Amino acid sequence: METRLRTVVKSLTWRICGLLVTVATAWIITRNVEIAASIGAVDTAVKIVAYYLHERMWLKIRFGRLSRADYEI
Repeated sequence: METRLRTVVKSLTWRICGLLVTVATAWIITRNVEIAASIGAVDTAVKIVAYYLHERMWLKIRFGRLSRADYEI
């Protein structure tokens, strides 16, 4: 089980990496820093929310989880 704060921190660190990749890709295509930064900002905002919701949904799904009784050392 993860706390909501852990999910938020994971989302932010992942999106920082994604932001850099998106801005670099957009800059390569457009050769315009302002457009590349705008694309990166919008992409990051949308994907942070999507990732957070995806993580929280998967915490409610039991698929692939071991119960305490199934876990042995």
